[in-house]
Amino acid sequence: MAHGNPLFNEKAFQQTLTQVRPDKVMTLQGTINKTFFLLFLCVISGMFVWNNYQLVAPFLVPIVIGTFIVAMITIFCKSAAPILAPVYAIGEGIVLGTISAAYQAQYQGIVGQAIVITLLVFGLMLFLYKTGIIKVTRTFIIGVTAATGAIALFYLGSLVVGLFGVQVPYFTSTSGLSIGINVGICIVAALNFAIDFHFIDTLTSQVSAPKYMEWYSAFSLMVTLVWLYMEILRLLSRSRK
Repeated sequence: MAHGNPLFNEKAFQQTLTQVRPDKVMTLQGTINKTFFLLFLCVISGMFVWNNYQLVAPFLVPIVIGTFIVAMITIFCKSAAPILAPVYAIGEGIVLGTISAAYQAQYQGIVGQAIVITLLVFGLMLFLYKTGIIKVTRTFIIGVTAATGAIALFYLGSLVVGLFGVQVPYFTSTSGLSIGINVGICIVAALNFAIDFHFIDTLTSQVSAPKYMEWYSAFSLMVTLVWLYMEILRLLSRSRK
C-alpha cells in the first residue's frame, strides 16, 4: 500500500491492522454514517455561533489552536478517534461558523456558494474515482502527497512569520498570481479526496481494520472538506474584490 494523504499512509495503517472480531471490523456503511454524523456536528456548532460570531471572534485563535491540537492527537492516536473526532468536528464548526459569518457580512451569498461548490467538487471526485477516470496509482499518491506537504509547509511558514508581524501577500492579495495559487491549492485539496476514497476502499474491502478506523476515516474526510471549503471561500472573496 503506497503512501498517500498524510492522514492515510502505509505505516499508519499497518499499525492498526490487528486480529479483530468480525463484528468489530470497519465497514463502508459505518464510515459513511460517521462522516455524516461529524458533518452534522460541524454544521450545528457553526449555526450556533453564526448570529453571534462577533462575540466568538476574540476567542477564535485559542479555539483554532485547541482544534489543531485535537486533530494532531487524533492523527497519532487513532484509537482515540471515536472520542476526539466529534470534538474536532464541534471545534471546527465553531471556527468555520465564525469565519463564514464574517465573510457573509462582507460578501452577501458567498457562504452558500462556497458550500455548494465544495459539495459539488466532493461529488465529482467520488464519481471520477468510482468510474475509474481517476486512477489512484502510486505515482498519483506520491505526487498529491508531495504537493499537500508543500502547501502545509507554506501555511506553517506563513503562520511563523506572521507571529513576527510579517504579512504573507497571498492571504490578502487579489493579484492574478494569488488567484492562480488559490486555484492550485483547491485542485490539490480536491485530489486528496481520491486518496481518501482509495484507502477507505482498501480498508473496508481488502483488510480487516478495527472499528475505530471508521471514526478516523470520517475525521480525515472532514479535514479535507474543511480545507477545500476554506480555500473556495477565499477564492470567491477574491473574485468579489
